[in-house]
Amino acid sequence: MMRLPNLLATARGRLTAFFLLYLTEGIPLGFAATAVATQLRRQGVGPAEIGAFVGAFYLPWAFKWAYGPVVDVFASARLGRRRGWILGMQVMMVLTLLSTVMLDLPRQLGLFTLILLVHNVFSATQDVAIDALAVNTLQEHERATANGMMFAGASLGQAVGGSGALFVAAQFGFQSSFYFVCGAILLVTLFVVLPLKEAPDPAWEARRGGGLHAALREMLSFVVNAFRSFVGTRGAFAGLGMALLPPGALCLGLALQSNLAVELGLPDDQVAWLNLWSTVIGAAGCVLGGFISDRVDRRKALNIYILLMSVPVLVLAFFLQREGWITADANKAGLHNAALGSLVLAFWVATLTYALFNGMMYSTANAIFMDVTNPAVAATQFTAYMAMANLAISYSSIWQGIGIESWGYPTTMVIDGFFGLAYLLLLPFTRRRPGDPEGFTDALAPQRARKLALGLALMCLAWLPVHYEESLLGPAQPIAGVLFSLVFVGSAVVLLAGGAVLLKERPALARTAMWCSILSALLLLRKFLEDTPAPVQALGHGLLYLIPVLTAALLWQLARRPWRDLAPEPQAIAATGA
Repeated sequence: MMRLPNLLATARGRLTAFFLLYLTEGIPLGFAATAVATQLRRQGVGPAEIGAFVGAFYLPWAFKWAYGPVVDVFASARLGRRRGWILGMQVMMVLTLLSTVMLDLPRQLGLFTLILLVHNVFSATQDVAIDALAVNTLQEHERATANGMMFAGASLGQAVGGSGALFVAAQFGFQSSFYFVCGAILLVTLFVVLPLKEAPDPAWEARRGGGLHAALREMLSFVVNAFRSFVGTRGAFAGLGMALLPPGALCLGLALQSNLAVELGLPDDQVAWLNLWSTVIGAAGCVLGGFISDRVDRRKALNIYILLMSVPVLVLAFFLQREGWITADANKAGLHNAALGSLVLAFWVATLTYALFNGMMYSTANAIFMDVTNPAVAATQFTAYMAMANLAISYSSIWQGIGIESWGYPTTMVIDGFFGLAYLLLLPFTRRRPGDPEGFTDALAPQRARKLALGLALMCLAWLPVHYEESLLGPAQPIAGVLFSLVFVGSAVVLLAGGAVLLKERPALARTAMWCSILSALLLLRKFLEDTPAPVQALGHGLLYLIPVLTAALLWQLARRPWRDLAPEPQAIAATGA
């Protein structure tokens, strides 16, 4: 019997392994955002529902930073510390996807979305384990090349899950695309993951058996280190704001593109080719943009790339407006005129042009996030930036779906084109000034911590009137929900980190803050409250007012503290001449 090679044993093997492992990460994203979104639109599902569906699919990636300590602490020595997680997550990805095959769409869209949400939790956890395996196994001189291969694998995976699934659906029916996607993941599981053999990790073996207490200590350390890194410098703090904003116009890379392709009458095979070419051109743009930005001023390059991303969006919006192709289902109103051919051509050109500039932006923006990341906590901080960037994608998809139904395609695209430019307002703050100290903590770190705590306290108080008059938000309720979920997560992190940092200075306040961080995090479960018995609902609705008030009060107290432990050592300041 032929023995499959352990790809981690050689340099080429490692590059191949991580390329293929990242391929399995891209497949579910491409399948949901392209293949499933296209099929749902054909079955009459509205753009707002599709936008919410795609937005929900990105949410597990927005919180993948929380999976890290679990993956680090709980593992199997027999299966491999990282390999065991990858193997288990891929098996669960396949099982969850197969469980949706017999669902009746769009009637069971809610259950379908929930299952795919769980499916993507497994995919995001796999990503954490793969990144950890890469850190542990790649040689220093291999890392840059490996990262390029990993991005290419993720891009190709999205093409396989999107274009590949649509090609299969066009030939054999939509249900067959589920088996195709599962088969692609299983091929990597069988021929790549199973033969892997990790090198022993004596340090991890020595501290095994800590169990839950070790996981809690790891999580606390994670939160404190991440918090220190985010407020330590002006650039890192600006990066926090940038990560929460869309990096330029996003609509031609999200569900709006799939919706519009169906509206314009493109069959599945053309949608598949469009997705395939977009992926290839986007990957080429990433390489080109990174190559250029390494040789010119990186921030100036990013300014240009983001401005260029808005051009095809605004031009296509002009063509749609001119031809009267404004609302969803415009083609059902009999709008089939001689200009339709030119409109489809404009759609193709705009989408492919956008893919090039979006790829150029992606590699450059990520390089800037790396520039402001503290190497001592690189995995933690950079992963958190990327997780928040996924949250920006999620809420962008949600509001664009609502916008299409409320204002039509052209207006939504114009708003997206200009709103994405807000990213550029924070970009100059990521640049080091001549007088800034070296390192990743400066004298203003405590002040930034206080500002962050105060801002979150005010947002917690803003929740009270918003929740009380929630019905007035109308279709914008999902966007408000995402915003305040982020506020509550941020509040929990600041309370937990603040408690750990201030434990010696104000032990009573610190312990109260850390316990309240759990309550603040529990507010993420508020959407499940309506499914509980009436007494539980009454108690829960009361807590939806009480917990934010308590959280705001504690954050206010933290905002008044000096946070001395966050300041750099005096000798470090003196050494820099600051």
